[in-house]
Amino acid sequence: MSDAFDLSMPWWQYLVRACIVYFVLLAMIRLSGKRTMGQFTSFDMLLIVLLGNAVQNALLGTDTSVGGGLILAATLMLLNWGVGYLAARNDRIERVLEGVPVVLARDGHVFRDVLRRELVSRADFDKAMRENDCAEIDDIAVAMLETNGHITILHKPQESAVP
Repeated sequence: MSDAFDLSMPWWQYLVRACIVYFVLLAMIRLSGKRTMGQFTSFDMLLIVLLGNAVQNALLGTDTSVGGGLILAATLMLLNWGVGYLAARNDRIERVLEGVPVVLARDGHVFRDVLRRELVSRADFDKAMRENDCAEIDDIAVAMLETNGHITILHKPQESAVP
């Protein structure tokens, strides 16, 4: 039981390990694209579980102490809060971390090359059309892939019959 509270390395090494793993994973997730985090499938959930398991040793090394785990948890939570705080107050940092919305379609024309680049399948685009009560592609004024991975569709204005 005494091993539960004995750290296997100095406390500051936990902080350094947590920072390295946090920022490397943040970069990897950011580079993987908007759609990676936008809509969770069973594959995405599996990836999250496996990522957690994969970086466990990088964070803890051989340590299994309660203190080591709590130091890491607190450091990761503080890093996450700090990154969110900076992104909320600095547009440039927010663009780097979150990205910018991307136009997928405009005036009834779908940009297929953009769909491929952003890893949006035609089935996902069609689903977004249905969710936005958009029956025809010609009804689309603009379709955007938001930074959170969701697709927003704005309809063309309805032409009213003037007597």
